[in-house]
Amino acid sequence: MPEPRPPAPNDIRLRKILDDTLAPPRWPEGFVMRGFEAADALALHTLLTTVFDDGADGPFDEWWPRISSDAEFDPALCFLVIDSKGRLAGAALCWTRAFVKDLAVHPEARGRGIAEALMWHVFTTFHARSAAHVDLKTNTVENAAAVRLYERLGMFEVDWAG
Repeated sequence: MPEPRPPAPNDIRLRKILDDTLAPPRWPEGFVMRGFEAADALALHTLLTTVFDDGADGPFDEWWPRISSDAEFDPALCFLVIDSKGRLAGAALCWTRAFVKDLAVHPEARGRGIAEALMWHVFTTFHARSAAHVDLKTNTVENAAAVRLYERLGMFEVDWAG
C-alpha cells in the first residue's frame, strides 16, 4: 500500500506498540469527542487546510471524493473533537491499516491536551480492533512539537517499509 505522499526531507515514520498499558483518553473540559458523519466532511477539510496550510489536499470537491472512496477510509476511524460552542476543534483521520493519516488541532484550541487525548483514543480503538501497532508520518522540522508529543506517548521511529 503506497504512502499518500512520498516522504519529504525530515519526514519520519513513528510507531506505537499497542498493549495492555494503554491509558484511556482524558478529554479537556469543554471538549467532547464524537464520531464522523458525512455532513462533517467540509468542516474536516477546512480544519486540515487551516492546520497544514500546504495546499496538498486540494479543494474540497477534489479532496472529499478521493478520501471517501479510498479503500482504507472508514468513517468509524475519523474522530472529531468539538468545543463547547459546537465548533470542530480537532480531528484524527485514520486509515484501516492502523495508520494516522491526519491529526489536527485548530490553532485556537492548542495547548489543552486535545491531540494527546485523540491519540490515546486512536490507540485504544485500534487495540480493540486487534491491531499490533499504530503508525503515522510526521516531519521533525515542521512538526517538532508533535514529535515531542508522540515520543511522550511512547512512539518510536521505524523504517518506512516497516
